[in-house]
Amino acid sequence: MNYSEHKHVVVIYPHPDDESFGVAGTVTNFRKAGVPVTYLCGTLGEMGRNMGSPFFANRETLPEIRKKELIDACEVLDMNLEMLGYRDKTLEFEPREEVAENLKNYIEDLGATLVITFYPPFAVHPDHNALGAAAFEAVRKIDREKRPELWANAISNDREEKLGKPEIVIDTEEVFDIKLKALKSHRSQAEGMLSKMNASENFIGEYESALKRLQYEAFHRVDVDKVSY
Repeated sequence: MNYSEHKHVVVIYPHPDDESFGVAGTVTNFRKAGVPVTYLCGTLGEMGRNMGSPFFANRETLPEIRKKELIDACEVLDMNLEMLGYRDKTLEFEPREEVAENLKNYIEDLGATLVITFYPPFAVHPDHNALGAAAFEAVRKIDREKRPELWANAISNDREEKLGKPEIVIDTEEVFDIKLKALKSHRSQAEGMLSKMNASENFIGEYESALKRLQYEAFHRVDVDKVSY
């Protein structure tokens, strides 16, 4: 893949850590090619249930903790960050047209040639699907000849049955250490999983499938005029 053909990549997800789980290796490859990347993060994930393992956060402190974790992860990934300020677990109730217009303004102002987001309704979490749909709509609003390319993650169990296999599959093995470092920035969310892996006597065997899932980042190439969302 020729990463350097793009001028600016815009990643649109709703939560801190979505970027590290879903696109960290791909972002790293773009940055190594000298392409600027901006993350439009919808919320601070302040309604999340994970408070660290062992607990070090509570409902009052979690928003600032997750904000700091997000900033740290974006520094690891050398990625610009814009926090959109929506409330966690309420994106599905925001007027889609208003959110889409907001995203469109960012996309156009940044001169994006590629947008990466979730594929609605195949992204499991209501916030994932809602912000993904708004991102699709934002791209659709742009004149066709000026539209950025659109890649979307689908993560539901029926994704291949409904959508077929993703057109883009990126093996992040060569930059996986950076992806893991970004994930580790999100201590409140990822530390429990990572500590279980580290404590396993059969680390590779027990967690091989999970590590492989993290290593490969898959995207569907989307024409917004030909899909419903």
